[in-house]
Amino acid sequence: MRSLKIYLFIAGLLIIGYAVMEYNRPQPTDWTVTFNDRHTKPYGTYITFNRLKDIFPSGRINATRQTPFELFIDSTYKQSAYVVVASSVAPSEEDYTAMMDFVRDGNDVFIAAETYGKLFQDSLNVSTASIFGMVDPSEYISFVNPKLDNERQYFVDKGAVSNYFDMVDTSRAILLGQNNKGDVNFIKYRFGKGSIYLSANPKVFTNYSLLKTQGAQYAATALSYLGRPQVILWDEFYTQGMAGTDTPLRFILANKSLRMALYITLFGLLAYVIYGIKRRQRAIPIVMPLANATVDFVTTVGQVYYERRNNLDIAHKKSIYFLTSLREKYNIKTNKLDPEFVEALTKRSGVDAAFIRMMTDYIGFIFNQTSISDAELIELNRLIEKFYTLSGH
Repeated sequence: MRSLKIYLFIAGLLIIGYAVMEYNRPQPTDWTVTFNDRHTKPYGTYITFNRLKDIFPSGRINATRQTPFELFIDSTYKQSAYVVVASSVAPSEEDYTAMMDFVRDGNDVFIAAETYGKLFQDSLNVSTASIFGMVDPSEYISFVNPKLDNERQYFVDKGAVSNYFDMVDTSRAILLGQNNKGDVNFIKYRFGKGSIYLSANPKVFTNYSLLKTQGAQYAATALSYLGRPQVILWDEFYTQGMAGTDTPLRFILANKSLRMALYITLFGLLAYVIYGIKRRQRAIPIVMPLANATVDFVTTVGQVYYERRNNLDIAHKKSIYFLTSLREKYNIKTNKLDPEFVEALTKRSGVDAAFIRMMTDYIGFIFNQTSISDAELIELNRLIEKFYTLSGH
């Protein structure tokens, strides 16, 4: 027993030493594109969010992780601005309607994204594309407003200005900016008393760009189109999800050093338990197996759900179970159903990307509802069963 304590003490010292070394070891630059205002990595938006006060000195800055529908449904915002910097913005029909009503009431919306959802494409006739291949160091973007010196060129490398709008309704959209090839990358639409601004280059508003003089000047100039709003609503929903999804374990697993320390600790505890069982295991009494009551159990549970008629609860549980099965089978993250998730699932399951995108949009729609009909529940089940059939899951 004394020798075991010595081994545990030595193991504890090794764990602590390893954790300290990992924590203090210089970390390589993380080029992951997050657009997260808490991240100081190159493609986070920490600087942008914390310097908004410099651009809007008289405005009040509010960060929000609510959906546009929740944020604007009963709002009394006037002369305010809603700012979104994200990889993709694909609102539900309710979110899109609430956003447009917010604009018509005399407010502005500023969205910088690489891709826009179907509702934007259908209602505004707008879509984005990207310049593929080697990044051209001579690429630049500029404003077309003569009052802003339209001869001035803004250079930002790392492909930050490679996106543009390949489809724009020129009869409705007002051109504000373009790249060196003449492709439109910044536009404006008027609705009622307000306006909506769309940019195809969200990376221009990240930390990497703002640490460069030209990048900082461009971002400040683009945001200054919002004028002098009383309240600036900085969106976190499209980059971090709804509030309440963060947990201490998620924070530990997101940090490489803490994650390794956790794994080593769990391995040490497992080794200790196995060692203790080997030394102290007693005879295990024979326990007769229980009768198979699976059918009765399923029947009872099904009857309870049928009587309650809680379609939304059933849909949530079915969606969560489906996402869990994807995570376990394909080893992919399911906390955000974004284009990266669609691409990863397409590659690993072999199912068509268009169908997966439609299925994930529908699951996102379900999670944003307060109640659903029988037909909507049946449609969710049909999509999931079809995915199982197509993927051989």
